[in-house]
Amino acid sequence: MRASGRSLSIFLIIVCQIAAMALWFSASAAVPSLLDAGQLSTDAAAALTSAVQIGFVAGTFTSAGFGLADRFDSRVLFSAAALLGALFNGALLLSGFDHPAAPVLRFATGVCMAGVYPVGMKLAAGWSTGNMGLLMGALVGAVTLGSAMPHLFYAFVSIGWHIPVALASGCAIAAAAAIHFVALGPKHAKSMTFRWADLQALLKNKPILLAQGGYLGHMWELYAMWAWLGSFFVWALPASGMEIELGHSSISLITFLVMATGAIGCLLAGLLADRIGRTLTTTGALLLSGGCALLIGFSVDAGPIAVIVIAAVWGMTVVADSAQFSAAIAELAEPRLIGTVLTLQTSLGFLLTASSIWLIAQISEMVGWRYAFIVLAIGPLLGALSMMTLRRQPEAIKMAGGRR
Repeated sequence: MRASGRSLSIFLIIVCQIAAMALWFSASAAVPSLLDAGQLSTDAAAALTSAVQIGFVAGTFTSAGFGLADRFDSRVLFSAAALLGALFNGALLLSGFDHPAAPVLRFATGVCMAGVYPVGMKLAAGWSTGNMGLLMGALVGAVTLGSAMPHLFYAFVSIGWHIPVALASGCAIAAAAAIHFVALGPKHAKSMTFRWADLQALLKNKPILLAQGGYLGHMWELYAMWAWLGSFFVWALPASGMEIELGHSSISLITFLVMATGAIGCLLAGLLADRIGRTLTTTGALLLSGGCALLIGFSVDAGPIAVIVIAAVWGMTVVADSAQFSAAIAELAEPRLIGTVLTLQTSLGFLLTASSIWLIAQISEMVGWRYAFIVLAIGPLLGALSMMTLRRQPEAIKMAGGRR
């Protein structure tokens, strides 16, 4: 029996999104302890996380190119992707993180996430009733909590990485079952198949390119921050003079809490964007998060409270604007091109994250964690400039009910 009400269906979509997205960082959450114990190299750790990003890009292009969302019920696609992702993630229990197969398994998991993340957004959009910004914010908040969950698993399991990896797969399996109880909303429609012929038109559309510029600036920072935050804390909290002796479980818990604040940020940004406009909301979030990237390495000199406070603000603002870029693109694009534009936006953004994740690994090795995150501030700065330029375009009136 499926849920018939709007509220119950949206609730189930959010819960399933949280549970299935635990697969994304199931390996990365173990990285701080493995690096500290000398069981994993920095390059290998970067490869594990970057492989998921690249897999997601491959998955989104494949899904759009073959029109999978058109050919299958979205719930079936979500369920199949979550089950396969759980299988590939569970295979890490046999290979371990230091095996040559591990990046391949993470790549395959990323491919499967292409059937979870955007499909869940599509299911939720079918229930939108004039509050697109808030609804998309709630879904990205769910993605944020799901991505943070492996850190919570590691915080309460001190006997190694096997049980947290198994828990992540178990959550995905539960999501694969529960998604079938979701009802389709009245606005649910089939996605458009990706068409290369539409690229020429998109490349001439300045407002869409500017919105894409804001999104790329945001993505340059987001996943690199999420991927390396735990490793940063391993250095920063003792260096800040924290008197309490912290084990890896405590650091995992702090990392989870910081990442989880992003869910609050997504909801607040959704409310703001629907009221004051997408460009102002995204610009504010970009400038705040970029400022945190610049300052957090030096916050150790001000003590552990300063480190945690700046990290919490960063965790809240680094993802707060994410959903608003998708909403802006959907409002600016021709209806027949929305599927194509969103495919390009997502794919290019996640492809960029693989570069920033790798770069932070190299910088941290060369100059240490005090300076490693500074380079991430470049993205938010350029993204903010792009969004403020978009605000001055006549077409910006299409966004957020005329609020730009």
